[in-house]
Amino acid sequence: MTIIENALAAGRQMLGEYEAKQLLSGYGFPATREILAGSSAEAVKAAETIGFPVAIKGYGRDLMHKTEAGAVFLQVKDATGARTAYEAMEKKLGDRLEGVLVSEMARGRRELVMGLHREAGFGPCVMIGIGGIMTEIINDTAFRVAPVNEAEAMDMAADLRAKEIFGPFRGEAEADMAAVCKCLAAIGKIGLDHPEISEIDVNPVIIRPDGKIVAVDALVILKGGE
Repeated sequence: MTIIENALAAGRQMLGEYEAKQLLSGYGFPATREILAGSSAEAVKAAETIGFPVAIKGYGRDLMHKTEAGAVFLQVKDATGARTAYEAMEKKLGDRLEGVLVSEMARGRRELVMGLHREAGFGPCVMIGIGGIMTEIINDTAFRVAPVNEAEAMDMAADLRAKEIFGPFRGEAEADMAAVCKCLAAIGKIGLDHPEISEIDVNPVIIRPDGKIVAVDALVILKGGE
């Protein structure tokens, strides 16, 4: 069974970060390297495998907003920090915590959001915008109906008020626009291939200093989970 089929069979209405990134990666969308750990000892081992510093985020099938739940620890620099992060989340979240995701720390000052929404009369609509924690406040986004080709993806990027984000920035290279276009096309294809998906939210998508992009967090809402 596929990731989505497994979730639906279990009566779930969303794919958490780990599963959502697996789905995205299967369509060629680059995501941070990460390991799922089920104990503090496993978290330490995973962090040592990936290499410090790491991000450690709580994983649970009903943990949609990890930051608000106090389930995100960034720039964890050593084994003691990894163990402490796991134990703190375990104490705070209890049974809601099914494990943690130990991820590489993605470097880059520029953040995008990419996603998909289904609109009545239009079907799956692909979105790009300025990402990070200020996404809803800034509200700088562009939409196109799937499927999205390269020309349409470039037009979406150009529609943003802050389109300069794709250019060189404080010593960092201009964004890899071919990769941006490929990721927007991938999201559109996921929406067309899987009508059972209601919404996709990939935020943030970091533009690395070399211009490459990578998904740092992602969520997929299935129909019935709106």
